[in-house]
Amino acid sequence: MGMVTIIVGIIMFGTGLVLFYSIELGQKDPLLRLVKNIGTFIGLSGMGVTMAGILLYLINRNEPPLEESFDS
Repeated sequence: MGMVTIIVGIIMFGTGLVLFYSIELGQKDPLLRLVKNIGTFIGLSGMGVTMAGILLYLINRNEPPLEESFDS
């Protein structure tokens, strides 16, 4: 589940970058400004989703059990 979340977050971040940087700075058209703002939101959300996926992956990892030897 963690790896899927990481992949989705990276895709969201990449989509946000494309939407943000495909529109020139200082646009007067409201639709283009909306697309640029949506790109910002998707990119920032993608960063959060990626971080959540990394944390899920690290928390759900199965560590090998410790083998204790009580022999003297």
